[in-house]
Amino acid sequence: MELLLRLLLIFIKFIAFVAHALQYVFIWARGRQIKPNLPANSNPLLLLSIQELRTRLRSRQLTSVELVGAYIERIKVVNTLLNAVVESRFDAALLEAASADQLIAAAGGDADQLFAKQPLLGLPVTVKESCALSGMSFAVGSLARSERRADQDGVVVARIRAAGAIPLLVSATPEYCYSTDTDTLLNGRCRNPFDFERTPGGSSGGEGALNGAGASLFGIGSDIGGSIRIPSLFCGIFGHKPTGGVVSVTGHFPNSSDADFQQYLVLGPMTRFAVDLAQLLELMAGAEAAAQLRLHELLPLRQLQVHYALGFEGLNGGMHQAVEEDIQTAIRKAVVHLQTLGLPVQRARLAGFGDSLEIALSGIARLGQMPFVLDWERSQVWQTVMQLLRSLCGKSRHTTNALIFDLMRRTNAFMPSQRLESYRREAQTLAGQLTELLGTTGVLLFPTMHAPATRHGWTPLQLWGVDYTLLFNILGLPATHVPMGLNGQGLPIGFSVIAAPYQDRLCLRVAVELERAFGGWQPPNATRSG
Repeated sequence: MELLLRLLLIFIKFIAFVAHALQYVFIWARGRQIKPNLPANSNPLLLLSIQELRTRLRSRQLTSVELVGAYIERIKVVNTLLNAVVESRFDAALLEAASADQLIAAAGGDADQLFAKQPLLGLPVTVKESCALSGMSFAVGSLARSERRADQDGVVVARIRAAGAIPLLVSATPEYCYSTDTDTLLNGRCRNPFDFERTPGGSSGGEGALNGAGASLFGIGSDIGGSIRIPSLFCGIFGHKPTGGVVSVTGHFPNSSDADFQQYLVLGPMTRFAVDLAQLLELMAGAEAAAQLRLHELLPLRQLQVHYALGFEGLNGGMHQAVEEDIQTAIRKAVVHLQTLGLPVQRARLAGFGDSLEIALSGIARLGQMPFVLDWERSQVWQTVMQLLRSLCGKSRHTTNALIFDLMRRTNAFMPSQRLESYRREAQTLAGQLTELLGTTGVLLFPTMHAPATRHGWTPLQLWGVDYTLLFNILGLPATHVPMGLNGQGLPIGFSVIAAPYQDRLCLRVAVELERAFGGWQPPNATRSG
């Protein structure tokens, strides 16, 4: 453990405790207020999975124009409240939907063959702005990049479009994707569909908000430290972080030629429907890479072995903010359910997690060729600190969270540079231990984060729990966030299902079972929180 880093962690834990206490005092003083909810969805088409919609499109019980139009209308209704859309292409999408309908009509009795070649034909998709969509905004939340537009599709976007999907928009991200809060000087604040006073997370925050609001059939997200899983937790949806290196990151911003970066950053699917995850992952990965994942192989649930942990343990756990009881209870409920199905279950003792924060942050600190938000100013540490102070006063062109991320990288995450390599070796050892523990049939149930969505402006406190997610990027393990209902405040809760490298199908199989058993996504207006 690193003394300075751990002192910071303990200090943040104390500040968080005081801040949460003050929040309760403020809420009590303000009195109970009914918070506004999103308008309820009245269109049953928006409650159907890809599999169900494809059946209707193939049999011509439904047209793509009807489906795309339904999602466009829902987006227009919710985006006035959520501010999740950076730029839309609704007119072009409707034209593409009409073309898809013509292809389906012309295929006649050969529609099955048509959909075999284009399994997403006529289905709408939303795209995180950092995943290049040709002709659309590519600013990625930065004032310095405000005029940037993507000159071509990124590899994953191109694959999804080749499968017949119709992009509707690009969605909001933090500046350079360097935050767990989607709130920028360029685009403003993106809001959580379950509570407008809270963040949808980041960096795939716009995708999380739209999917959680029932305004996207599925989204393309990206994740280098939890950027798919954290918004999935905060917005109550499924999100999968694939095995490192399986899905191409070409066309993503930020990017790097660093070999570690190519393993840590992943693109993956975000959706309300666990049953759709496997096919979406297959299409995003491409045929050659997908073959390594064996997604089509029959996987009887009873072949799996389940390990679980309720958070970091021992001294390390004591330094972190405690995992909220609702999240721990969700893990216990899943464990009991899987036991009743006959799966062997055991509590995991994760001794190798003692340096989780150092392992996670050192992985990011080591990255080379990855842009800083202040690169164009040739910034050094002291200049970053000055910009950070200016941002706190509203005087910077950059957001506070992005500058904190810059500062952590420039200071080696407050660790001596000579220690970074030792934590790399520790990460390799831990990855080997987990791979051996989980093997080809094991999964680990583990908190995605220690708490559900936080209030706007408080994300620097939650940032210090980022090793819950970042750790598994550094280790290269696949992870699926599974929603498990709402807590007493009406906020989504859930946890992650983790497997050994290239065993993504185990995560997805457990997600499908837990969706069946516990209902998966719930609409924001199912509960009115106060």
